[in-house]
Amino acid sequence: MTNICHLPPAFVGPPDAEHALATRRFQGISSLAITPGAYWATWYAGPTPDEDSNNYVVLSRSTDAGANWQELMVVDPDGPGPLRAFDPQLWSDPQGRLWWFWTQGEDHHGHYAGLWSMRCDAPDVAAPVWSAPVLIGTGVMMGKPLVLNSGEWALPVSTWRTTDNSAGLVVSNDDGQTWERRGGAQVPRAARSFDEHQFIEYADGRLDVFVRTRYGIGRSRSYDQGRNWATVQAAGIPHPDARFFISRLRSGNLILIKHGPLTEKTGRSHLTAFLSRDDGATWEGGLLIEEREKVSYPDGQQDADGSIVITHDFDRTGERTIHMARFREEDILAGKADAPGVLLRQIISRAGECRD
Repeated sequence: MTNICHLPPAFVGPPDAEHALATRRFQGISSLAITPGAYWATWYAGPTPDEDSNNYVVLSRSTDAGANWQELMVVDPDGPGPLRAFDPQLWSDPQGRLWWFWTQGEDHHGHYAGLWSMRCDAPDVAAPVWSAPVLIGTGVMMGKPLVLNSGEWALPVSTWRTTDNSAGLVVSNDDGQTWERRGGAQVPRAARSFDEHQFIEYADGRLDVFVRTRYGIGRSRSYDQGRNWATVQAAGIPHPDARFFISRLRSGNLILIKHGPLTEKTGRSHLTAFLSRDDGATWEGGLLIEEREKVSYPDGQQDADGSIVITHDFDRTGERTIHMARFREEDILAGKADAPGVLLRQIISRAGECRD
């Protein structure tokens, strides 16, 4: 029997009347990538105020460093159901191609959902051309791909709460033409949530995975490029059961964006950026990006000029806003949101508004 999550989406194209901004009662869970000529953002939305079968994913572009945005594409698996499109991610690969990932599934069942992608080989032309949707495999991807020291590409793909070794590593040896699951970290069942894991590699080839758990941020390590993992344990960084963002910057330092101070477990408020200059052994600074409640799901990329550009959502069924922030490493260390060049709460999209 065919898994309906593995059937191509019925609608792929510019937003039509059914996907108009004014009709949306839900917006959230965003991702951001940068190409030489544009900022790109994606998120999922829907006409009902919930994460449900009506969800579809949206792609938007800014060609003026985030000042103005235009929605270009929507992927909607089957309109009102039973499938939803959710948890999209954007990634600019080493060749300069832009990848758009999303998951198609029923309700909150990640163990048989389909992970899909489209690719644009020339993203900075006036009218970008995208490949047809391609099924990568089963699961949900809620973290950036990582280019390993070996040159392989690694995707953090999860089969969610009902599956052991759910925080998986899916690898491509041919620049994204084919993919194969290599291994997965075990989150103890009592702590297992949605994983939303992210990988960090070190100079000696060690590979860490940081995982969302019920208690906060979990961590595991692999010494064989992701084939075998220790059981996930607490990373010692207090956090709510929510997504965080961790990545290596071009300086070699690590950035962590989490809720609240380093030593406190808060709710989904006080989104704050920290910097590590010793591979995560210690963290410094603390730039408060957004203090309000109902803020979540940071994601981003470093620009060629050194700026760190982040997206996050706010109040998914109220204000339904996708925001952008921009700052630098020195701003994180200084912890000053009013420093020259720091940009916070730039609106990418707010439901009910037209920003084209």
